[in-house]
Amino acid sequence: MLNDEDLGAILLTLKLASLVTAILLLVGTPIAWWLAHSGSRWKGIVGALVALPLVLPPAVLGFYLLVLMGPHGAVGQITKALGLGTLPFTFGGLVVASVIYSLPFVVQPLQNAFEAIGTRPLEVAATLRASPLDTFFTVVMPLARPGFLTASILGFAHTIGEFGVVLMVGGNIPDKTRVISMQIFNHVETGEYAQAHWLSAGMLVFSFAVLLLLYTLTPNPWRKR
Repeated sequence: MLNDEDLGAILLTLKLASLVTAILLLVGTPIAWWLAHSGSRWKGIVGALVALPLVLPPAVLGFYLLVLMGPHGAVGQITKALGLGTLPFTFGGLVVASVIYSLPFVVQPLQNAFEAIGTRPLEVAATLRASPLDTFFTVVMPLARPGFLTASILGFAHTIGEFGVVLMVGGNIPDKTRVISMQIFNHVETGEYAQAHWLSAGMLVFSFAVLLLLYTLTPNPWRKR
């Protein structure tokens, strides 16, 4: 059965995934909107940077984030100057790393949804003298709701399943950075296979439920609408 450390890892993982998903929606929405509508020559570069975590090994991404946020890195120097210390091996560092690692899983569904809307609804709203902000909240968001739903589910689920980036940036500190994937790893390392089975089975059921929800509410989440 699950012990106190297992429950602590589950609660910390849910807290991390919820916070990261909220941040990803706030950060990813304007990025996705810009990618969907911009004609800038920088669009390809920005799109490639956003999608980089899809092909980059998590250990590589985690290593460079560790260096960047460490005491001698550019971000680490800034956080130290602000009196925040360094981010590696803290919950805050875990949040930053998770946001970067899961960014494409939120941006790409939103970008697809925004592109599928087209320009016609925006032009109609403009003729009715709606401001860009009003147009986005009253026209774009309702039309792009399946994209927002897909982005939220994928962002949350992907954060739940992280391992490599978590290991590199967060370490394995109980009640601080030890998430479910790390707890499973600990049980396997110590030969506690029964406990590893409980957590792994829970992750398996969760993953299936996420995909079932995704395909039920959004029949084809991988195709542009």
